[in-house]
Amino acid sequence: MNELKPFDTRLAGLISKLSPQSRKALAVTIAKRLRASQQQNIKRQQAPDGTPYAPRKATLRNKKGHIKRAMFTKLRTARYMKASGSSDAAVVEFVGRVKRMAEVHHYGLRDRPSVRSPEVKYEERPLLRIGYKDIAMIENIILNYQL
Repeated sequence: MNELKPFDTRLAGLISKLSPQSRKALAVTIAKRLRASQQQNIKRQQAPDGTPYAPRKATLRNKKGHIKRAMFTKLRTARYMKASGSSDAAVVEFVGRVKRMAEVHHYGLRDRPSVRSPEVKYEERPLLRIGYKDIAMIENIILNYQL
């Protein structure tokens, strides 16, 4: 969060002038736009910095080498990726049972795909992260916000 320190100090004056209700409305708007941005990154199968995700490992059952569905198609839906805002924060997070799966892929941890299967080390695939484009978008939303 250290890279966001100059960003926070610059916009703190503008945000402090708003009422709590206005701050909450602003946070909800920011959270929704951030969720849309993160959904587009997941749809393009790339990390927020623009690098592509590590490809899936080929399995013996998949001899054609062809995967029918892209990774994380359900994960990027609004059902699992929630955007919320309060007067203090704008939050985009995964909820429910998919939260653990998203965490495993985001950090590249070990997990069992099913109860009886052996542990598998997953590649790191960053799902949620604020990039420079997102910071510029947030600045524009705050500067153009109607009091």
